[in-house]
Amino acid sequence: MPIPGNLLTTAMAVMPHTDVDRALETATSLDIPFWPQLPRLNYYEDMYVQAAEHFPGIVLDVENRKLSFSGEKFAEELGDVLARFDDPEVFDVSRDYSAVYHKFLEMDFLDRPAIRGQLEGPISFGFNVSDENDRPILFDDSVRPFMFEFMAQRVNVQLARLKQKNKNAFMFVDEPGLQFLFSAMSGYGDVQAKADMEMFFSLIDRPRGVHLCGNPDWDFLLNLDMDILSLDVYSNGEVFASYAPAVKRFLDRGGVLSWGLVPTNFEPFEKESEDSLQNMLETLWEKLWAKGIDRDRMLAQSLLSPATCCLVNSDIEKTVEKGFATVKKLSEKLRDKYGLTG
Repeated sequence: MPIPGNLLTTAMAVMPHTDVDRALETATSLDIPFWPQLPRLNYYEDMYVQAAEHFPGIVLDVENRKLSFSGEKFAEELGDVLARFDDPEVFDVSRDYSAVYHKFLEMDFLDRPAIRGQLEGPISFGFNVSDENDRPILFDDSVRPFMFEFMAQRVNVQLARLKQKNKNAFMFVDEPGLQFLFSAMSGYGDVQAKADMEMFFSLIDRPRGVHLCGNPDWDFLLNLDMDILSLDVYSNGEVFASYAPAVKRFLDRGGVLSWGLVPTNFEPFEKESEDSLQNMLETLWEKLWAKGIDRDRMLAQSLLSPATCCLVNSDIEKTVEKGFATVKKLSEKLRDKYGLTG
């Protein structure tokens, strides 16, 4: 299995640091390193802005930290992007848009079990980027199909770069918008959405998966043709455990679950302990095992991570770094308890 399990550690990418080297040191302290996204450093580091690089029609106002879309500009720029659709430079993350990505690619990761990258997914991107009429571009039939193909190409180009550094590299498609996908408020039909997401994943090279912190339609998500799902079980574990049949099918197909356990927001982090978090996770696991999910298979196909990203703590990066350290300690305790290696 290219994506390792056995309760090794990784994390999601958005971090509150403004010191690039400190952010990289923290990200590489886990078993499966990743390149951090640092929106407090500058607006180019915002996950939506990074996904928007070279997307036709984008209007970027760095001074006012605003990202929008122009239909007229899209029509003017689309032909040039289509003519360069086989050019990796169009789809990779440039040095201007990440202070960390190219430094990360200069590091040696041959001794790591895997490394990981990420890109904001098309559903969330399309929900959050609006045109001159304040209409999300996800609802624009003339833009949406291209957007899915463009983002798939971005994922593939980044994954190819990462695989040059470690053959087990994999990608998260970050999709916080999936929790709103099938709500009556979304204005985006579920039949169309499912078809779009299935098409999107068919265009993405493996290994591929989704990270989100919300509470989506788990049946839909667990049945997508993906290799890893990263979720916030600290907040959503009880709901997730009620989908045991879908979880079982996902694991039976070889899927990996990244259990987002340790909160990185100051208040919930301070009220928890290693023991309370371990008990919370094992109580959730026992519910799934009681519903017929094989314990050894699940543990072999599991990672541990923080529950969410966090940019709002008054201590900036300190609680986040404590959260990463707690993930490592819990991994060591659980791996020892269940006799896991590798």
